[in-house]
Amino acid sequence: MNPMASTRRLFAWSIIIGMAAWLAAAGTAGAAALQSPMESVRSTIAQVIGILTNETLKQPERMAERRRRIEQVVRERVSYEEMAKQALGGHWLNLTRPERQEFVDLFVQLLRDSFAGKIDAYTDEQVLYLAELRDDRVAEVRTKLAGRKIDTLVDFRLADRSGTWLVYDVVIDGASVVRNYRAQFAAIIRDVSYPGLVKRMREKALLVKTFETPVAP
Repeated sequence: MNPMASTRRLFAWSIIIGMAAWLAAAGTAGAAALQSPMESVRSTIAQVIGILTNETLKQPERMAERRRRIEQVVRERVSYEEMAKQALGGHWLNLTRPERQEFVDLFVQLLRDSFAGKIDAYTDEQVLYLAELRDDRVAEVRTKLAGRKIDTLVDFRLADRSGTWLVYDVVIDGASVVRNYRAQFAAIIRDVSYPGLVKRMREKALLVKTFETPVAP
């Protein structure tokens, strides 16, 4: 894969969704309930970019606050359970309720670990809203991140959940985030079984947490 394309995809995904992975639990739906899919995506991106371009919040000592504010904006817009379900594919049907919850939690941690920090690479990309396609309770909002040298197409796939449009997949330059994870998970399950996949995800989460734990003075 072209390294530049890979970087663009990581950035485009992380700018909207990746930072929200700090919050696995769903928030209240209030403000989003009456919005169309396009309006939901547009308002979320506008708020996120507003935080990213805030000069005060760019200071290193304000990084944690910056991320918390982004989390608060995005937390109501993502269906992590639906993302995890689609990423795991048919194996989801064989899981018990506790096993499903554990997988969702590990999947959220995986997203967090994969995209944490990428959002700080934001410069001045302009977001163009191209189209909204809707079919009953699912929708796709097509956008383009217009940069100085290169553009990135970003399509948000959403589902209507009790009047709230929640993102369950993002397609970046034709590459579905959920589909990519599904291919990776399927390959690991073939090699080491589902319990083996869960073990690897636990170990990765533990390693990151250990690495991030500050050393006492």
